[in-house]
Amino acid sequence: MEMKPLLPPVTVNGVTISPERIAAEAQNHPAPKGKPGLAWKAAARALALREILLQEARARGLSPDPAEIAPGRHETEDEALIRQLMDGAITPERPDEAALRRVYDAQPERFRAPSLYEAAHILFPAAPDDPAARDAARAQAGRLREELRRSPDRFARLAAEHSACASREQGGLLGQLVSGDTVPEFEAALAALDEGAISEPVETRYGIHLIRLDARARGAVLPFETVLPHLREAQEKAAWVRASRAFVAALVARAQVSGVAMTAGT
Repeated sequence: MEMKPLLPPVTVNGVTISPERIAAEAQNHPAPKGKPGLAWKAAARALALREILLQEARARGLSPDPAEIAPGRHETEDEALIRQLMDGAITPERPDEAALRRVYDAQPERFRAPSLYEAAHILFPAAPDDPAARDAARAQAGRLREELRRSPDRFARLAAEHSACASREQGGLLGQLVSGDTVPEFEAALAALDEGAISEPVETRYGIHLIRLDARARGAVLPFETVLPHLREAQEKAAWVRASRAFVAALVARAQVSGVAMTAGT
């Protein structure tokens, strides 16, 4: 008795995508434990979409012209064809200055120069994947926070005694910091503190911190003319993404695909 294959063949406009290619591609698509079928479907969709794009590129008579994407590394011919197809087929709408002005005027607070901070900290190191070390660091930070609540003037001494950061030699002083100099959790704590205040324990990838904010100079709202090039670039990228999605969706809708649904979850 002839056995049926476990998975249906996948075809795109009559072109079959081999199970071996799908199995190899599935390694790039993680799936929940015990549900390898989800990785297979994601891989089959990815290869089917690639085939749709390549067929369209060839139908338009494109010849691959691989570009250098890194020193000594070039696109494959298939990658080049897909890039050339997208570059030639997609003409996103260019945002006009009046529309960008409306974006700016709606929330000018979003467009500030970097804030400046002067701060100090005490670091209790603990790797994110070491729960025992995190608990111990959190407990030690909590004890020192209570001590600082009673005697905030002891911050420099406690930093010198307990901090794992080289700044302990300066009593924990970090000097002047600009927005973006620190990890997001640390900067969020700085932004929330009043000048002269000491934070509750703050967790980052480096461990647990006690942070003292000594001074803050909030960046001024930038004028529209300064923000305009960045706004235009962001809007052009968003417009390209919208146009590319619409182009690909139209190609998928016209294609004859069997063996896998082109929409995730179906």
